[in-house]
Amino acid sequence: MIQRNDNIGPPYGTMAILLVGAFIALLNNTLLGIALPAIMLDLEVQAATAQWLSNGYMLIMGVLIPTTAFLMRKFSVRHLFLAGMGLFTIGSTLAGVAPNFSILLVGRMTQAAGAAVMSPLLMNMILVSFPVNKRGTAMGIMGMVMMGACTRSIIIWFYLAIF
Repeated sequence: MIQRNDNIGPPYGTMAILLVGAFIALLNNTLLGIALPAIMLDLEVQAATAQWLSNGYMLIMGVLIPTTAFLMRKFSVRHLFLAGMGLFTIGSTLAGVAPNFSILLVGRMTQAAGAAVMSPLLMNMILVSFPVNKRGTAMGIMGMVMMGACTRSIIIWFYLAIF
């Protein structure tokens, strides 16, 4: 686990990098709900089948997030973040070029695996690295970024649908 060095200030730079990763992962998840009807039409799948893109993502996240605590004891935050972003990028690429639903689903599951590794890192980094009197500010910043991802997805999809 990361040990705090009291001679340096809170790691706002590290937090900013982790926030970017978490923002992208959350934005990706919320964008899907809006895009689902278009995906169903393009890939010619029923709603019950297409819903597995969201259900599978959450299922993988639910299974892998608890294992991140174990991984955090074995690897550094940097290595885990890079591995998570790498998995997420591979999954995004695979989903982006998917010619059919099966490959799209595998891409989404790979994205979820990467997001599941990245998500707990931010909260742990805040709790371990920030002094008690700065944690509220750091948690507030994290909350604003997460809510921003949720609201931005609607705006982005609306813009894409019109133009």
